[in-house]
Amino acid sequence: MQDESSNGSAQAEASADAAGAAAETPAPPDPLEEAKAEAAKFKDQLLRTAADFDNFRKRTRKEASDAEKKGKEDILKDLLPVFDNLERAVSHAEKATDVQSVADGIKMVVKQFTDTLGKLGIERVQTVGLPFDPSMHEAIQHLETTEFPPGTVAVEIQPGYRSADRLLRPALVVVAKAPASS
Repeated sequence: MQDESSNGSAQAEASADAAGAAAETPAPPDPLEEAKAEAAKFKDQLLRTAADFDNFRKRTRKEASDAEKKGKEDILKDLLPVFDNLERAVSHAEKATDVQSVADGIKMVVKQFTDTLGKLGIERVQTVGLPFDPSMHEAIQHLETTEFPPGTVAVEIQPGYRSADRLLRPALVVVAKAPASS
């Protein structure tokens, strides 16, 4: 009987070992669960990337806005002394009896303004006596004249300005044309 009981316990141990081995061996992973986990991981990465990009876009807009404001402030700081001198000229003109001194004061302010524009890299477009250039000039009229060759700027109505290679405002000009033969 001992044989049977030792045989029975051997079988019980073997089945316990087999059950333990089965418990230790993981079940094969479910492909659907793996795909769901990977999709959740990618969705999380996508949401984080989208949030990072949105923050970057907002920061870039703010930096551009701040740079624009600073640029305007810098230009105004350069132009305010010119405005101060214009106010002084007006105040002086109201009390002055000598017209020449007022004219001289205004000329000084205009020179200061021109110098300030030059310091800012803004220059006046050259016009009179030069060939008409549609990229710099805007013709508003033709003038029959022998003083200038045809196609040349004869009169500047309003000055134009440019900053480096960029046109800020075209010059309004009158272009010479040959007189009509009589």
